[in-house]
Amino acid sequence: MQDYEMVLVISPEIETAEEESHPTVDKVVKLITNKGGSIDEINRWGKRRLAYPIKHFIEGEYVLTHFKLDPNLTHELEASLKLNEDILRHLLIRPGS
Repeated sequence: MQDYEMVLVISPEIETAEEESHPTVDKVVKLITNKGGSIDEINRWGKRRLAYPIKHFIEGEYVLTHFKLDPNLTHELEASLKLNEDILRHLLIRPGS
């Protein structure tokens, strides 16, 4: 298992209270845990203005996640994230590399 950090920019159309669980984040968490990974931490940064419009949106909900996953499964995870229309952008990195 390798440590990973991922930032998601989620469509602002899905309204949730700050205390509530975000449905798109729940899907990503389920995706990681179904592949044998584990979630260490989830930080919701809230809605922020985008530097440029993405899919006609000028703001997005930012979420930072720290998790562990088998390195061979990161391509599958990224492919699934690209297919999710609620995720405008994502960045997956290994901390310290």
